[in-house]
Amino acid sequence: MFDTLYSITITQAVAALRAGELTSAALVRHALEAVRLHDGTLNAMLRVSASALEEAERCDAEAAQGSFRGPLHGIPLVIKDNIDVRGLPTTVTSPLFTHAAPAKADAVAVARLRAAGAVIFGKTNLDELAAHVSGRTSCFGPTVNPWHPERRLSPGGSSSGTAAVVAAGYCPGGLGTDTGGSIRQPAALCGCVGLKPTYGRVSRYGVIAYGSSLDQVGPLTRTVEDAALVLSVIAGHDKRD
Repeated sequence: MFDTLYSITITQAVAALRAGELTSAALVRHALEAVRLHDGTLNAMLRVSASALEEAERCDAEAAQGSFRGPLHGIPLVIKDNIDVRGLPTTVTSPLFTHAAPAKADAVAVARLRAAGAVIFGKTNLDELAAHVSGRTSCFGPTVNPWHPERRLSPGGSSSGTAAVVAAGYCPGGLGTDTGGSIRQPAALCGCVGLKPTYGRVSRYGVIAYGSSLDQVGPLTRTVEDAALVLSVIAGHDKRD
């Protein structure tokens, strides 16, 4: 159905999964291969979830029985590394946190993605402490803009890794955070869609904040339709926020 999974959108993948024309495992294997082929140059991913393929296969088994958890069933997504993901450390790419223990629970936004059926593929690079706009201040090294990577252009920041992953076609979407442009600017520089939701629209519980009175979690995707879909999943009141 698709010439390449590098350009598939969330909406297309959802339709194909429900029609039995695509599997979640195929999407995750594609993402793993894309990381192997390209991330040595782009440095967008910090770590891949060891359970991502297993989770995708579980989603496929459920789909084969006609059972779908929600509107993102089987879709692999990435998470900026200032947002907690159960079982993975949250380093904020700072030497202060490189030895952080794995998070015991998902941030609310991540938990809502899982409840909607998404497969959390892994965590992405960012500017240290989410406090820059270049994508070049991470203690794990800079992220490179996927367009003309030989020129090693800035992908923007601070949500550099998520924007680069989406633009390079590893996964069709993911989460970033935005205080003063940290989703919108890398989306612009990498040629994808980024949205900073209205303050309070999405819970910040489980997020290491740069500016608590301004920070918001939001989607980075390939299309506006996909951004709206992800936002509809993660939005909603949270009494802990």
